[in-house]
Amino acid sequence: MNRLYEFLRRHPTWVDGFWAFVLLLLSFMTIALPEEGGYTGPEVPGLVAAALLGVVVLLRRRWPERMLLLAIATGLFQVLADVPPLPSNFAFLIITFTVASRPARWPSRLALALSLAAPAVSAMRWPDRSREESATETAVGAIFLAIAFCLAWVLGDSLRTRRAYYAELEQRAHRLEQERETQARMAVAAERARIARELHDVVAHNVSVMVVQADGAAYVLDTAPEQTRSALQTISGTGRQALTEMRRLLGVLRSEDGSAAAQDYVPQPGVEQLADLVDQVRDTGLPVDFRIDGTPRPLPSGVELTAYRIVQEALTNSRKHGGPEVGATVRLEYGSDALTVLAEDDGRGAQRELYEERGADGLGQGLIGMRERVGMVGGVLVAGPRPGGGFRISATLPLTGGQ
Repeated sequence: MNRLYEFLRRHPTWVDGFWAFVLLLLSFMTIALPEEGGYTGPEVPGLVAAALLGVVVLLRRRWPERMLLLAIATGLFQVLADVPPLPSNFAFLIITFTVASRPARWPSRLALALSLAAPAVSAMRWPDRSREESATETAVGAIFLAIAFCLAWVLGDSLRTRRAYYAELEQRAHRLEQERETQARMAVAAERARIARELHDVVAHNVSVMVVQADGAAYVLDTAPEQTRSALQTISGTGRQALTEMRRLLGVLRSEDGSAAAQDYVPQPGVEQLADLVDQVRDTGLPVDFRIDGTPRPLPSGVELTAYRIVQEALTNSRKHGGPEVGATVRLEYGSDALTVLAEDDGRGAQRELYEERGADGLGQGLIGMRERVGMVGGVLVAGPRPGGGFRISATLPLTGGQ
């Protein structure tokens, strides 16, 4: 049964063809085998009208507007040729329902108007001569027929409204799906950017320290074994620290939910660890003047991490680009509503493309990450050459965000 229903649903023209054949057959039988008091009109015009109305039923789904016009023309032909109502006139109800169920409004309104007028025309053109009818009975018959036409129109219009409602639901679901996909892509892009910042900050600084210590150890390997041993110990400790932070970062990547346990893996150094960072950098041979102005107080976690990463990246850049005799200065200033981070050096400064462009092949990614971090907490970052030589990074981080 389900297969038959699916077949008929996929081939609606076959269904319409069946009903068109039934109406046509009944009309032919009415014309060819008239009963007493039955069909009294001309045979050939009646057969033509029945055939045209059969075409209306057959093609009503494919060309509803054209079939409505054909039905109107056939009705006028019946009136002019004096062809009384036939079983095929049921096609008028069918085409009224069909055009009312379609989005186009003018055929629906035209069908409704004709549905109200056609019963009255039929009652006046072909009164029932088989028995004496009063004007009241004729009017009642016409009214009931008009109600039947109106019901067909109402059913079709209700179907049109339901289809439009379902179509709107489908469009809304499609829009929501597109919005979810867009949000998912944005979330993936944001997560990739966050991972890139963390990887850069974790790896670049520690590897830079290891490279400097390795170069120094190689230089004094034969003349100062104690310094070589100290450099190797620093390399070893820095490498272990880098591995620890990398494991924490990988723990974040492997976590499938946002539980509190996953947060334990997130690298969250803050301003309290800046002194250790500065000492580590000093051990590599870079003089750093570190000072805190104002009264230290608890800060939002996002602001603390941002401040730490800015100083870390600034000192790493000073080592890489400042030259052999570079010295660095780091200042933290606690204001009433913002934390100001200043990191500068008196070296030769970074290349212009590293701070004016978006970077290529990994170059300039540290400054890009700084801007992204500062932007996430609603702060302002200024980076560029320092008057008198060197490079300066200044960031103002508001204390009202960054939780």
